[in-house]
Amino acid sequence: MKIGVTEIILILILALVLFGGKKLAGVGKAMGQSIREFKNEVAPEDKTPENKEEHEA
Repeated sequence: MKIGVTEIILILILALVLFGGKKLAGVGKAMGQSIREFKNEVAPEDKTPENKEEHEA
């Protein structure tokens, strides 16, 4: 089953009505921070602060 644009818009409108704009903004911010932290943890070791200093020297 493929979800189309119409279904996504309907789900977003329903979420907005149920939770309100402020609550959804907070959830979006929390999800963004979680994704950012996950990417930082999974990133290759070249990007760690210790190795970054060695490469710059």
